[in-house]
Amino acid sequence: MSASLFDSALYGKLVPTGEVARLFSDTAEVRAMLIVEGALAQVQGAAGLIPEISAKAIHRASLELQIDPGGLAEATGENGVPVPALVAAFRELMQAPEHAQYIHFGATSQDIMDTALMLRLRQVLSHYETGLTRVLRALAAQAETHADLPMAARTYGQHATPTTFGAVAASWGWPLLALRGELADLRDGLTVSLSGAAGTASVLGPDPAAVRAALAKALNLADPGHSWHTDRGAITRLGAWIARLTVALGKMGEDLIALTASECRELRLGGTGASSTMPQKQNPVAPSVLVMLQHHAASLSSSLQNAAVHRHQRDGAAWFTEWMTLPQLCLTGAAALERAGPLTEDLAPDPAAMRATLAASKGALAAEALSFALARTMPRPEAQAAMKALTRDTAESGADLVATAARAYPDLEPADFTPERLTGTAPDEARAFARAVRDAG
Repeated sequence: MSASLFDSALYGKLVPTGEVARLFSDTAEVRAMLIVEGALAQVQGAAGLIPEISAKAIHRASLELQIDPGGLAEATGENGVPVPALVAAFRELMQAPEHAQYIHFGATSQDIMDTALMLRLRQVLSHYETGLTRVLRALAAQAETHADLPMAARTYGQHATPTTFGAVAASWGWPLLALRGELADLRDGLTVSLSGAAGTASVLGPDPAAVRAALAKALNLADPGHSWHTDRGAITRLGAWIARLTVALGKMGEDLIALTASECRELRLGGTGASSTMPQKQNPVAPSVLVMLQHHAASLSSSLQNAAVHRHQRDGAAWFTEWMTLPQLCLTGAAALERAGPLTEDLAPDPAAMRATLAASKGALAAEALSFALARTMPRPEAQAAMKALTRDTAESGADLVATAARAYPDLEPADFTPERLTGTAPDEARAFARAVRDAG
């Protein structure tokens, strides 16, 4: 088995990550670091910190030159970071030492790497937004189409009261809608880093803050207003957001596994998995992947939080731990959205199976409503006791609870206790979610 399912030729389609995987390739990282070095030279030239002609040469070369990541590997293993080797290769390839001497002027490796990471995370968030929008639109369509389709709600794994499938779909979607709404704040938290060796910007000229602000503008990132080498808040916030994303999708996955189980079969999935030996099986592969990814993200998110404790002004071990964790967490979120998109679009409720489940309860799902109806003519404790007794008796005899209650209490009208009459606000919840998705765009 491959060390990572995400880049496995055998298992990669199980956890597809779309375009996000490319953002965490060595080539993408080197390209992003070159972009940062070029932009840094450009703003330093404009500020008079380096010759403007050199700044233009460096910026142009940063866009044109190609540096092989493999050629940086030996030095990276020795130095712990790739930037020294990258700068050396950049200078050599420029073949203009009079200009190349100003590459990486006053910055430190972490400035370049963290800023390059922010550029790639911005693209990650864009892909996440696209994936979330697809899932939300699919769930909104399910919610609106099936707003009035009654089914059994379940609490603690047991039948509770009637709800509708539209409301269930909405319950999966509301957390995702909230998460999409937080993306703007996450983007605003993607900031440049330009603070020098120990976070003091001591060799970045007379106005380091202005240079940092100019770099932020050039790269279309936010200006943090201070050094953040050891403040990993933007990273941990993103990690927590991804963990919550997988929780929302994993909860949906758990529900889908239960609703497609042999003893339930109230939903049908598109593209279900086959068994190697049991022809009758249609395994809920995609929902199972969503649950697995949530478990994986929870562990990674915890590791990322631990990695946020950086010693003194800069740290190696904590930073290295972040490298091991963050890309995997970003790919986990991407894979969850890639699987959830077609899954939600292809969901098909089985109304007949849902009706059969409701009928098999023999009116038990109306017990709460019957109890409250009785309480209109007797004290509430007496109504509860009477309904508990009727529920116990009908469970033993197999009689229908609603019919039995109507015979015992003629004021009760059986038509008032059909599943369609007992869904409460479920249809409204479903339609409200569909409206909210439409309004959000």
